[in-house]
Amino acid sequence: MNEVTMEKIVSLAKRRGFIYPGSEIYGGLSGFWDYGPLGVELKNNIKNLWWRMFVQNRDDMYGVDTAIIMSSEAWKASGHVEGFQDPLVECKKCRHRFRADQVEGKCPECGGQFGEVKQFNMMFKTHIGATDDAGAVSYLRPETAGGIFVNFKNIIDSFHPKLPFGIAQIGKAFRNEIAPRDFLFRVREMEQMEVEYFVQPGEWEKGFEAWRENVLKFLTAIGIMRDSVHELEVGDGDRAHYSKRTIDFEFDFPFGRKELCGLAYRGDFDLQAHTKASGVELSVIVDDATGEKTVPHVIEPSFGVDRTILALLASAYTEDDSGEETRVYLKFNSAVAPIKAAVFPLLKNKPELVAKARGIYTELKKAVPQIMWDDNGNIGKRYRRQDEIGTPVCITIDFQTLEDDTVTVRNRDTGAQERVSTSALLQRVTADV
Repeated sequence: MNEVTMEKIVSLAKRRGFIYPGSEIYGGLSGFWDYGPLGVELKNNIKNLWWRMFVQNRDDMYGVDTAIIMSSEAWKASGHVEGFQDPLVECKKCRHRFRADQVEGKCPECGGQFGEVKQFNMMFKTHIGATDDAGAVSYLRPETAGGIFVNFKNIIDSFHPKLPFGIAQIGKAFRNEIAPRDFLFRVREMEQMEVEYFVQPGEWEKGFEAWRENVLKFLTAIGIMRDSVHELEVGDGDRAHYSKRTIDFEFDFPFGRKELCGLAYRGDFDLQAHTKASGVELSVIVDDATGEKTVPHVIEPSFGVDRTILALLASAYTEDDSGEETRVYLKFNSAVAPIKAAVFPLLKNKPELVAKARGIYTELKKAVPQIMWDDNGNIGKRYRRQDEIGTPVCITIDFQTLEDDTVTVRNRDTGAQERVSTSALLQRVTADV
């Protein structure tokens, strides 16, 4: 196996329409990336699988989609206005800025000396309405959790859930990173998948362990290599002041072992903070007979969609040197593959083959929308192209199809081919989706 490098992943992602640099025709914009046609499908497959696993397949979960911009008072209450900061240093010579904890000694750009360390708030500030005074200031949310806590009372009033229960959200978040880097790993616009799971204060350890297992199940389900995932228990000095336990799930990225997702026990910090700031009680009834209430404690599994995609690309990227030339393919499982199958006519200049192939393609696509038609180039080039985008199977309609209604189905990973009846084709394609 050849080494998987960031250069290979970034090159394939752009070449095959997964991910493009943001604002590329204007020279790019650091920390922003655009998802192309295949990237959108991959991203949606991951989000849909997460939503099914953590929301739709459970009876104790409630999904929300909250506004990106909230009252600035909410971010003051959560501590983000005062505390969401990174250490910043500026080179005295070239004026480039860096995170102080990521550089040592002299400026890596010009060798100049750094000035003193300053604290830099990473929230993007904006103004609401036609005025730009202090009262109109708000922020693009730096995390999706804030909208969940602010809507806690709405969920209680609408659905009257009993503990334990969770509120889940998938949505965009924005962080004005000082030094975005490593492709999708550290960006300024991201998408998060988060759950705030509310439990009785004395039952948090049981809930924490259950969610630890759920995190690992999800990573396995989407195809991230289990032996590349490591659990790091965050020590007392590095955890948030309100947390009694935090696990960082780290992944062996091509640039080193870094955090992929996290699991934190947040206590009752958030609900108490918003209760104090808003004057609205954020509690839940735990005894219907007496009306006894409690402020539940919170367990938070948090996933970054973009980091998950990067880890998945690194896990799936494969080079096969067994043939005359190196074959590159993405070893996606069917659940996340952006294209589930590709349909080919063996020859594009034979109307009878094209017509038969079009009919099969149309019927498959009615049941599985993520089916691709490909008649460009010879059959070998089509296979290589589909391999690079991770298509699990390729279906070729040839002259034998016209005789006995069977097609050739080629497996992406092994290259093995089998004859399959057209009547069994849908079952073959959807077996693992």
